[in-house]
Amino acid sequence: MKSKLILLALLVLILGACKQDPLKKQATVVFYNVENLFDTINDPAINDEEFLPEAEKKWNSERYAKKLADLSRVLGAVSLEELPEIIGLCEVENRQVVEDLAATAPLAQGNYQTVHIDSPDKRGIDVALLFRKGEFKLIHHEALLVDPGFETRDILHVYGKLGKDKIHLFVNHWPSRWGGLAKSQPNRLVAAETLKTKVDELLADDPKAKIIIMGDMNDEPDNKSLAEALNAQAPNSKAELYNLMIPLDEQHKGSYNYRGNWNMLDNLVVSASVLRGKGFVVTDQLGQVFQQEWMEYRNKKGQVSPNRTYGGPNYYGGISDHFPVYLQLNWQ
Repeated sequence: MKSKLILLALLVLILGACKQDPLKKQATVVFYNVENLFDTINDPAINDEEFLPEAEKKWNSERYAKKLADLSRVLGAVSLEELPEIIGLCEVENRQVVEDLAATAPLAQGNYQTVHIDSPDKRGIDVALLFRKGEFKLIHHEALLVDPGFETRDILHVYGKLGKDKIHLFVNHWPSRWGGLAKSQPNRLVAAETLKTKVDELLADDPKAKIIIMGDMNDEPDNKSLAEALNAQAPNSKAELYNLMIPLDEQHKGSYNYRGNWNMLDNLVVSASVLRGKGFVVTDQLGQVFQQEWMEYRNKKGQVSPNRTYGGPNYYGGISDHFPVYLQLNWQ
């Protein structure tokens, strides 16, 4: 009788341990430029005047609620099986709009936690990260200051544990192409160099460090900032960092459409141990653009682009001027 009780107690302990520490097999990481996700409240500390009810754009609570619902629908549809574990965002005004998005169905079911730090950007737009509590454990986060001579977005560095893997996540929104590619390129080179310095530190400390870099770089994979300063190469090459969007870019696909031409401005870059190795690795060594018909705008010529919220002061009622990009991880 005593031996049976001991066996029963051991069984309960084993089952309890399995329940408390399940081995996660899959995970989805998404990045989305959400095109000016502002609230309707005036913040004197930033230049948010164009996104107020009395402004020319007439940004109001109804339009704000619609945009939240549309963005949540997109993000909720990226992963077919369940909500994404990790979501990187850019063009968010503050922490509150990120939390409002996380509280909007279907994302509301994901029990998301927010990581956000106010940036020095003059317009007040920041980057942020959402993660599903219980799927990802936050260990540390910080802002990497990018200083190309004017206020711009910080790079958000988040370190945590996904399943049994410790992962470094970097959320980026590099300086725009305002003034033209050549004139603005030095600003993005500074952003790329800032990021590369931190990545080099991590890899010097641990050559097998798992690193996922996501963001709207305002540059394409073959531009100098990504290809040279960050040195993010094609997945089939030998390097320390790999740009998972290169295969789609070579097929002339993109996440942003400018005057009928597709641009791969939103990039996903990973370290070697995320591309191939043990633990979580990228499925098919490839990043994806998430694009559905209900997210698109089609002009009279039949040309497709992301259905944007605004064009100048004109309200179109669309979701965003970018498509999200994502990667899927599988446990090896």
